[in-house]
Amino acid sequence: MGTTCLDCVVIGGGPAGLTAALYLARFNRRIALVDDGAPRAGWIPTSHNIPFFAQGVGGQEILARERSAVAQYGVRIIDGTVTDLQREGEIFVVSVAQPSKRLRLRARRTLLATGAVDIEPDLPNLPNAIQRGLVRYCPICDGYEASNRKIAVIGRGLRGLGEAVFLARTYSPDVTLLTLGDPMPADHEARERAAEHGIAIVEEPIAALEMESDRVRAVRTRSGMDHRFEVLYSALGMKVRSDLAVALGAEHDEEGALLVGDHNQTSVKGLYAAGDVVRGLSQILVGMGHAAVAATDIHNRCELPTEEEPGR
Repeated sequence: MGTTCLDCVVIGGGPAGLTAALYLARFNRRIALVDDGAPRAGWIPTSHNIPFFAQGVGGQEILARERSAVAQYGVRIIDGTVTDLQREGEIFVVSVAQPSKRLRLRARRTLLATGAVDIEPDLPNLPNAIQRGLVRYCPICDGYEASNRKIAVIGRGLRGLGEAVFLARTYSPDVTLLTLGDPMPADHEARERAAEHGIAIVEEPIAALEMESDRVRAVRTRSGMDHRFEVLYSALGMKVRSDLAVALGAEHDEEGALLVGDHNQTSVKGLYAAGDVVRGLSQILVGMGHAAVAATDIHNRCELPTEEEPGR
């Protein structure tokens, strides 16, 4: 495969990348998908925002079902990490690292579905709390299940306050913002906004946690004060995994999220993006929509699968 020029390489095996692969396979395109095995969707305990799963569905099941669908069309899924993405004329060269070897793939188009990684809160003796499902990270996805419960939000500054306000005005009148020792902005507007929505603010560092049934139920601050909650969210933001595109000069916002056009093509010709790596709402269905749009445009801009694309 290293010498064959593919129509497209999809980088990322989450819901967006797998959706793109499914569409391209059904368009009879020559493709490969590279998956590093760590999609953000895999952390989801249960999602109730997928319309066809009224009782909810876990992230691992979503990924397994999508992989099964893609497998029906013979798509080659390469387990590995893309270490470099280059342009050679009109062709993309994708370098893939695997435990025992390295691959080089060539393609006329590349679709990035590399997603993002949530910034983990620094909690005492509780590493990787988000990945382990001990702390929630998406109130849009599961805030409904937290309705009228005692909610704590770990966050700093206006970002943290914004998520606390979202939860307070949408789901619960009992919301507390934990700033992990960082003071809130000095301006009165932020505190007035918190007071308007009944949000308590705890600015002391967290010294200890109380666990119950694999959930954080209480936090103890440095002064010895205990704060008990039923649901804990983290609002520390994400690290967008856009380095491959940025290195090629793709336009992005201040947080690294890629800016795309109507067909999800980045500012680099032939380079598309879908899912959390794109600026906008971070949701599975949104990412799958990106993928469908991008894959269809890739197909429409290519000639027949057996022909090389004319210069355009």
